[in-house]
Amino acid sequence: MKACRTLAVQPLLVVLALAAAGCAADEGSGQSSIASSSATTAVGDTAPASTVAADTTTPVVTAPLVEGSVVLTPYLDGFEAPVDIAWRAGDPALYVVDQPGVIASVVDGVRGAAVLDVRELVAYGGEQGLLGLAFHPTESLAYINYTDNSGDTVIDEFVVGADGVFDKASRRTVITISQPYPNHNGGDVVFGPDGMLYIGMGDGGSGGDPERRAMNLTQPLGKLLRIDPRASGDQPYTVPADNPYVGVAGAVPEIWSIGLRNPWRFNFDRATGDLWIADVGQGDWEEVDVVLASDGAGRGANFGWSALEGTHAYNGDQSAEGAIPPIYEYSHGEGCSVSGGALYRGEAIASLRGWYLFGDFCNGNVYALLQVPGTAPIVLTLGNVGSVSAIVDGPNGELYVLAYNAGSILRVDAA
Repeated sequence: MKACRTLAVQPLLVVLALAAAGCAADEGSGQSSIASSSATTAVGDTAPASTVAADTTTPVVTAPLVEGSVVLTPYLDGFEAPVDIAWRAGDPALYVVDQPGVIASVVDGVRGAAVLDVRELVAYGGEQGLLGLAFHPTESLAYINYTDNSGDTVIDEFVVGADGVFDKASRRTVITISQPYPNHNGGDVVFGPDGMLYIGMGDGGSGGDPERRAMNLTQPLGKLLRIDPRASGDQPYTVPADNPYVGVAGAVPEIWSIGLRNPWRFNFDRATGDLWIADVGQGDWEEVDVVLASDGAGRGANFGWSALEGTHAYNGDQSAEGAIPPIYEYSHGEGCSVSGGALYRGEAIASLRGWYLFGDFCNGNVYALLQVPGTAPIVLTLGNVGSVSAIVDGPNGELYVLAYNAGSILRVDAA
């Protein structure tokens, strides 16, 4: 394997778990540092910077969506702790990520054998484990996001066979990011419409962003990162030249967006390219953020943490200038840990098209959100499954809900 590119942060303390991802933990202290860059930079088009809160595209609705319009149909159970689903073009299988370190293929609701088992590499427990999976859009490659046995975030690449089985001998570490605490790891990896790999990074953990990493450009934590993950010469990946902080003195060039607390799940709308982020809150507020593709899909965006929790002041020593407010927030009187999330772009439920579905890990509710420009968001409760870890779109735009504690997957269907 080639040597991996490491973004170093000095190790500190240990706390908290996934079920309490939105709650405060004991604060720690310590200073952070980052290794000098060794990744190459590629030439690409420059997208405009995002500076304002976004309205989403108004969907074409043929019938009104009301509570009771959809049902959450049991699809498959028997998982230990399901956290993600990915798929690849031309393959009928869904690939389900189980947090202990196993990926299994599922076809038409029938679970096949494990296509990857990396439990020996993974530190599993609380917010740590195998957390995300993305397939390369044009090559037979897959990328996983996990916390290793040292507690650090690792992105590994695997060659995937025509049968969907991952070649473990092909494993190549793309990037390693040091984690000072065991919570707020982020965990999602997503290929954007531009073919680049986006990596969601939490602020490093503890509670309240104690080392103020989320807005610090010298730190990879509390950010959305963007890279071309394929090896380039003797470098394990490439930094796109149009990343917003390339060439900025002291800044981590992989940074795409800043000011995130724990973007556990994010996605790009397949119809518009808009970026949606469900960012887990601290002690009081959960939020859903959106930036339009026409505004840069998050390029250079500041989502406000930890100057703000949602739209509310948090750390007074951090500047909220230029922060993009969430499209929607809700208090911890309603839930405590938001789980994104995808827009419905399927064919089975016409009235649901253009709605963003998300859930809450603590109260178990599944919600649908619609933003019509110039109006307040409409939010409906679609059902309750308990401990929602993610809502993911399949290859045809239909949606699946992952019920973490139940170890099950449900499908979003017309009532």
